[in-house]
Amino acid sequence: MNHRILFTAALSALIATFSARAGNSRGVEAALDQPYPGTLALTVDLRDVTRKIFRVRETIPVKAGALTLYYPKWIPGEHGPTGTIDGVTGLKISAGGRPLEWRRDLEDPFSLRLDVPAGVSSLDLEFQFLSPGAGGAFGGSVSVTPRLVDLEWNQVAFYPSGYVARQIPIQASVKLPDHWEYGTALEPMQTSGETVRFKPTSFEGLVDSPLIAGLHYKHIELARVGSRPVELDIVADRPGNLVLSDEQIKQQHALIEQAAVLFGEHHFQHYNFLLTLSDNTGHFGLEHHQSSDDRIDAEFFTDKDLYLAGAGLMPHEYVHSWNGKFRRPIGLATPHYNVPMKDELLWVYEGLTTYLGEVLTARAGMYTPEQYRDSLATIAAMMQYRPGRSWRPLQDTADAAAILYPAPRAWSNWRRDVDFYQEGALLWLDIDTRIRELSNGKRSLDDFVRAFYGINGDKRLVVPYDFDDIVSTLNTVQPFEWSHFLRERLDSTEPDAPLDGLNRGGWKLGFVDAPSDYFKGAEKRRKTLNLLYSIGITLDNGEGKGRITDVLWNGPGFAAGLAPGMKIVAVDGEAYSAERLKEAIKDAEGEKAPIELLIQNLDYYTTIKLDYHEGPKYPKLIRISATPDRISNIAKARK
Repeated sequence: MNHRILFTAALSALIATFSARAGNSRGVEAALDQPYPGTLALTVDLRDVTRKIFRVRETIPVKAGALTLYYPKWIPGEHGPTGTIDGVTGLKISAGGRPLEWRRDLEDPFSLRLDVPAGVSSLDLEFQFLSPGAGGAFGGSVSVTPRLVDLEWNQVAFYPSGYVARQIPIQASVKLPDHWEYGTALEPMQTSGETVRFKPTSFEGLVDSPLIAGLHYKHIELARVGSRPVELDIVADRPGNLVLSDEQIKQQHALIEQAAVLFGEHHFQHYNFLLTLSDNTGHFGLEHHQSSDDRIDAEFFTDKDLYLAGAGLMPHEYVHSWNGKFRRPIGLATPHYNVPMKDELLWVYEGLTTYLGEVLTARAGMYTPEQYRDSLATIAAMMQYRPGRSWRPLQDTADAAAILYPAPRAWSNWRRDVDFYQEGALLWLDIDTRIRELSNGKRSLDDFVRAFYGINGDKRLVVPYDFDDIVSTLNTVQPFEWSHFLRERLDSTEPDAPLDGLNRGGWKLGFVDAPSDYFKGAEKRRKTLNLLYSIGITLDNGEGKGRITDVLWNGPGFAAGLAPGMKIVAVDGEAYSAERLKEAIKDAEGEKAPIELLIQNLDYYTTIKLDYHEGPKYPKLIRISATPDRISNIAKARK
């Protein structure tokens, strides 16, 4: 028996053991890893998009007796129990045209209990899914406009308990508005009028293959990895947003090439970037094995500032095809969507993806070398000005991810949010530069990536890993006390950010009096005014102009009595504007007189004196001449 067969056998045993263990959690039935007897059928009518109503019909093969139907609760990539069951309305379950009674489980509202009568072989479900109209994150954010729709299948389907999701066959169809086109990693089987019917897949495969559709649509084949196509499907509210320059297409092509060099192997049959360009939907990226659900500003391709600020989105999600979908932390490799996930390794899942995504953005030419350094400076400054590190270690940000994702953004520098993305990136930069230093430049994190993700050829699998697997592979690449090194950093409550990797890379964090183009682009894209590194506050610079969104714990604004939610009405006796506040910070440099702010707090007004005199401060990396410039080498394109 060769090593690959041994590995596959051991992996199967590991997954089976974990599935059994996870399935025995309270309130969740054990899941059989064997084919479900019958194929589910699902039809989603998307033609009522102007009212954000999806009309759903589903048929589920069953046998007589007690039955539990699950609605997906723990959504991969969202790292929490974020299933949108509150959007399910008008649910009717019938058999042979006769209605059946059902009742929601009192301990788990995502589970429906019912009894299937003798002689019944299938259930018919009919319901509406009311797509979110405002607020929320990921699938809980706006996904529909009158010109486009983003469909996440987990929002429009129930599935029977007792089986792992990859063993439940399902055939899905959609009905689209007239003249709309679509993109998805699913393979179409038949198109008739407005209805598209897809080839059967597993329930896991369906949830892992979202669909976008719209009146204004564009398809681009970017590149091929071997014989496997990588494509870009775009929908937009306006046709003018679908214009890409030749240089932008060239950069997206380079991304595919650079990823192929970095990882060595791929694990998809084809890959589709599903890109939504709209100012009316939520903005985020959600990874899938053979596609990614990417939602960003309408003017992403046509506004150079927004393109720079958002350039890392698609590289990040593409990396997830390897890191998160192919190789997955064992606590996230659950048998189905109603088993709780364990987020303890998100500093790898998201932190390493953030690091590699930024590296690939630079290697593909979407960042210049200076812009790549400005991106690193922004990350480093954010974490250096995160006093919450003194009480909440990096490990706990991952452990608590399920409660931190939906947590308010107010006081996020003290509360800490899901910044395992940013601190995780700094951690992996530390590992990369340390490998380079210890090996005298002969090895790097690229070698770890190929060893860890470049396995099993082009097979589409899920290969779980744990902390020891990370340590073992690092030691294979470069012997070192990696276990101690990682635990020390993961459990640290040192207030200063872990900037050793930056310094070892030949650069240090500094501050200058003018923002970089990258920093300005990020402010523009997020509609924010970031003065955290000077007076210690951030403000809404969109519809809620002047509203304070965060205050640096124990910073100048904090000392003056400011808090998130307050609104600045006037600055030194003049009506507030972002420019006026920035001018006041400049004018106060070296002066003794404080900046005077008129503050509105609900229906109350007060004057606050802000005693700050150090002038504007914006992050910038400064070269350490005595140290090799490893950062520039990391950003160079590979051949």
